[in-house]
Amino acid sequence: QVQLVESGGGLVQAGGSLRLSCAASGRAMGTYVMGWFRQAPGKEREFVATINWNGEITYYADSVKGRFTISRPSAKNTVYLQMNSLKFEDTAVYYCAAGDYWQTDYDPPISPNYWGQGTQVTVSS
Repeated sequence: QVQLVESGGGLVQAGGSLRLSCAASGRAMGTYVMGWFRQAPGKEREFVATINWNGEITYYADSVKGRFTISRPSAKNTVYLQMNSLKFEDTAVYYCAAGDYWQTDYDPPISPNYWGQGTQVTVSS
C-alpha cells in the first residue's frame, strides 16, 4: 500500500512563494514516478509537474514552466514542489500523485495509481 501525505499549502500574496511537500510511504517508493496535480473550484483536475524515479527527468505544464520546480532528493521518500511568482490563477487544491513508470509516449508522462488527500493553495491578488 502506498500512502502520500501533502503539506505546505496556505495563503500567499500574488508574486510570493510556497513549497509543497509530499511524504511517501510504502513498498519500493524509490521506483515510482511522482507528480503534482491541481484542481481549482469548478474545474477539472489538471497536471502540474512530474519527476522520474531518480530525479533526473522532469516535465511541467506550460502554465507553470519557469515558475515551479519539482524535486526529489535522493535517499528521501519526499517530493517537493517549489512554487515561485505565484499568480491568482494558481489557486487550487494541490495533489501529490505516484505512478508505476515514466510514460514516454504520453503527455503528461505520468498515469497516477495513487493520490494524496490534497493541500489548499490560495493566492490573493
